[in-house]
Order: sequence, then structure tokens, then C-alpha cells
Amino acid sequence: MDQKRLMLAITISIAIMLGFQFLMPQPPKTAQVQTTVAEGTAAPSAPATPGGVPGAPAAASAAVARDVPRVKFSAPRIGGSISLLGARLDDLVLKDFRETIEPNAPQVQLLQPRSDKEPTFVQFGWTAAEGSGVVVPDEDSVWAPAGELTPGKTLSLTWDNKAGLVFELVYAVDKDYMFTVEQKVRNAGAKPALLYPWSRVRRDFTPVTAGYYVLHEGMLGVLDGKLHDDDLTYAKVKEKGEKTGGVAFALKGVSGWAGITDKYWLTAIIPDKAVKQDLAYRYVAGGKGGYQVDFLAVDGQALAPGAAIATTSRLFAGAKEVHLLDRYESEEGIVNFDKAVDFGWFYFLTKPFFYAIDWIYGKIGNFGLAILIFTTIIKGLFFPLANKSYRSMAKMKELGPKMALLKEQYKDNQQELQKKMMELYRVEKVNPAAGCLPIAIQIPVFFSLYKVIFVTIEMRQAPFFGWIRDLSAVDPTNIFNLFGLIPFDPTTMFGSMLHLGVWPVLMGFTMYFQQMLNPPPPDPVQAKMFQFMPIIFTFMMGSFPAGLVIYWSWNNLLTIAQQSYIMSQAKKAKPHVTHA
Repeated sequence: MDQKRLMLAITISIAIMLGFQFLMPQPPKTAQVQTTVAEGTAAPSAPATPGGVPGAPAAASAAVARDVPRVKFSAPRIGGSISLLGARLDDLVLKDFRETIEPNAPQVQLLQPRSDKEPTFVQFGWTAAEGSGVVVPDEDSVWAPAGELTPGKTLSLTWDNKAGLVFELVYAVDKDYMFTVEQKVRNAGAKPALLYPWSRVRRDFTPVTAGYYVLHEGMLGVLDGKLHDDDLTYAKVKEKGEKTGGVAFALKGVSGWAGITDKYWLTAIIPDKAVKQDLAYRYVAGGKGGYQVDFLAVDGQALAPGAAIATTSRLFAGAKEVHLLDRYESEEGIVNFDKAVDFGWFYFLTKPFFYAIDWIYGKIGNFGLAILIFTTIIKGLFFPLANKSYRSMAKMKELGPKMALLKEQYKDNQQELQKKMMELYRVEKVNPAAGCLPIAIQIPVFFSLYKVIFVTIEMRQAPFFGWIRDLSAVDPTNIFNLFGLIPFDPTTMFGSMLHLGVWPVLMGFTMYFQQMLNPPPPDPVQAKMFQFMPIIFTFMMGSFPAGLVIYWSWNNLLTIAQQSYIMSQAKKAKPHVTHA
């Protein structure tokens, strides 16, 4: 094997292990959403087809009054209110989570009224067949409340169209984050009606996302058992929606769940399993831009005089806690609900890793220590592979002088050089790929561990030791202002590249010392790459969450200890190398 290619492969492997979020392509999903409107054609944001879901009943920039009639609700972990104007669930706070680690910091507000800066709401309604003349509730309808929305009690909202139809929304909530919403209609008139129930999650602004390649933030869904999120980032939905006039992507006649996800939070609708639904992901132009995920019943519900109809949906609005999502999946039959957490391509590794770390955390009470302990266990399991890798590297290092001699002797004949090097490997019984392959095998495992630390809410605002009070935030110290001794924040002028805390510096040193134990590449260009990698990754990791930096530092220390031990044992064994 060409030595240059081998060293390049090792370089790439190390780079992947340390910066996977930049080098790893997005994993292929089980299915992709289908485009409903061909590029270049126009489509109205509020479809005129029978049973269409309102895409933009009011432009995203439209002014909305702050003082509207409301009815409050409360549960152990959430609280808020429902607007009686339009029956929008648009005010919801998470009682267990705050914006920062400060005890008096505001609670995380997941849903906000349309009069606020970041409006997000959930709404359930009906539409009638076009031309039927049936009047259904709209954005200006004022609903009448009855009851109380707490666990074990229900809230009923009713609206009378004054033409024989009485619409009713019945809300229930559990002790965590799940609502049950029953959409009822009673026909007290003399004429039949055909109605199409719908539901939607709407966000009338473009959120500031974390921007990491390994983390999906935006729209998603599991439809007919398949995860959809590949083309559902805010940017892609906006791009497609602007071309089509609203609908970016859609699926016909599906069952499952869909919504909008942030790194730690989820707002998702789980429609009635017994009713096939059309699903649409939309972009609403105007103002800050709007994004909507909506379900619409495929078949209309016929409502004869004197009869009543009902459809039951559920709404999850809360934190993406793995144990809770698993419980809802098991008890409520919500297929693949745990995939709201972006466990990624190596799901079969990342989720078990999470459970293992969470179990250790339950025993010791420190999430950072749990990560370090689990990393140590994984390192121990991979010790045989590491042993093989480092011993191979040691043999390759001893062959260095002979390889350099061959390169000088056959520098003008690359074909003969390759032949002689292969003969050397065969005589010395050295496999040049033996050092690279064990490293490559470990990459999915350690990336999965990295992914668990990065995406799970359990690390959010979890303290470690000393100045690290939040493992999900960057190291607050900065060497460029002497750790706060100089009253100057260099990041205000030069950006995050000049935020370099203690832990990223320690990580850089561990990477440097680890590199010193490996044989340098014979190619000068590759050698220079290796020399600069610790510096590059030190600055890159300066803006990463402290928990990830601590993990990489500890992983490097374990690797140094392993490699030092194995190389010392190899020297004692004194492997034989033939001399020319």
C-alpha cells in the first residue's frame, strides 16, 4: 500500500474522531418526503381544494392584539393559557427548565402568542367542502370555555355557527407534556354537512439554530413508520416554499406524527390513528417568515341532521426526555417517538449508550463523571484493537529508515518503488493497514458517544466541577483576557474564535502529546498537517459545549495511557526487524 495514502487515511480518521460534525455527511434516512408542487409552479398558501388547511389565515407580519380572552391551564410540568380568539394553544412554559442556570432565570417558553416576538402556536379546526356554504370557526371566532384543564379534568371550548352546527374542542392533559384534544361537532340543524378536521403546529419566525451539522433542528415527522427530516430544515423548507407559493413538501394518506423540533424541545401532533391524513410542511412568507406542519383528514366526515362526529388527536409539547418518549411510544403506541431525539445514523449504538450513561449517572449523581466512567469502559473494551494498532505503528516506525532509503533509491520510478515497498512489508511481515483499520473500526463507537453527549437534554445545565456549571455551555473562562483579570471581552470584536477556555487548551495539549507518540508521516506536507491539527482543533473546540471538550480531553488521556503502555510492552518484547 502506498505509504502516503496510508498516512492520509490515518489523518482523516483522526480528524473525523475529533471533528465529526464537520466531516460526517448527513445519514441517509429511510424515506424522503415527496414534493406536492412541481418547481416553478404557483400554489396558493391557503389551498382552495375541498378540506384545505389554512396555510396563512393572517400574514405572518399581521399585527395581533395582545389583550385577547384566555383560559389558563396548569399541570405539574407545564403551564400557560389558550386564546379563546381562534382557539389557539399559544402560551406554554416548561416549569422544570429555565433559560439559564441562574435560579431566577425565566422558564423556557415553548409556545408564545402571535403578539410576541417569537410566536408559536398549535391549533385544531375544521374546513368544509368548497362551495358548500357551511360556516366553520376561523381566526376571529371567539370560543366559550367550560371546565378546567388540569390532570384529571377537562376543558371544553364551544362555538356555535348559528346555522345548526355546534363545534367543540375538549382538552385533557397528563402530568407531563401530552395533551389529548377531541374535536366534536353536533348538527342541530336540518341540513347535512361534510367536514374535514385538521390540526397544525405553526411558528411565525425563523429560529436561531445551533448550526451544527450533526443536529437536526426544524420540521420532522415519522409517517407510516419512517422518519422524515432530510429536507425539512428551515432553510430548505423556506427555499422550496418560496418557489411553490407555500407548500414545500407533502405526503398523502399517512399515519404517524409530525411537528417542529429544537435541540431539546418538541412540539408535535399525533393525529387519530383511525383517520388517514394528508400532511403538509409549509413556508408562510411575510414578516419574519412562518413555518407550518399540518394534518388534514383525507375523507370528509358526513354529519347528518341530529348526529354528532368526533376525532381525537394528541399533542406533545415539552422536553425531549428519552425515557419519557419511550414511555409514550410504549403506552400510547406512538411509533418511533424516540426518534424525535436526533440519535443519528448510529441509532443502534447511540441509544444504548445513552441508557448506560444515564444508569451510571443515577448511581453517582454527576453526568460529567458518568461520561468519563463510560468512556473508560469503552476504552477498556477496545484495548485489544488498540494493542494491535499501536504495535503495528511501532513496527512501521522501525521500518522508517529502510522505507526512506527505498524512496531515495527509486524516487524516479514510482512503480518500482511500490513493488519494493510491498516486498519489504512481506519480508518483515508488516501490514501497513493494520494500524489504520482498528482506528477506523472505533470511529462509529466514539462518534456515537459524542452524539449522545451532544443531543440529549440530560446534559443541559448539568454541573461538573469547579467553574463548569453547565456541561451544555461553552467553558466560560478565556485565556485572551487572562481568565477575567482584564476587563475586556475579545469576542465582541473578533468573534468566538477568540474565546478559548481552560478545557479547550487542556484538550489541545492532550492531542499534542497523543500525536507525539505516533510515528510522524514521511511526507513533509502530511507531517505539517499533523503539527497544526492540535492548534486548529483547540480553537475549534473553544466554542463547543464544555461536556464535549471534557470528553475529548479524557478520551485523549486514556489513549495516551493505552499507547504508552502498549509501546513499552512492545519495546520489552524487542520485535525482530531485518536490516539491510
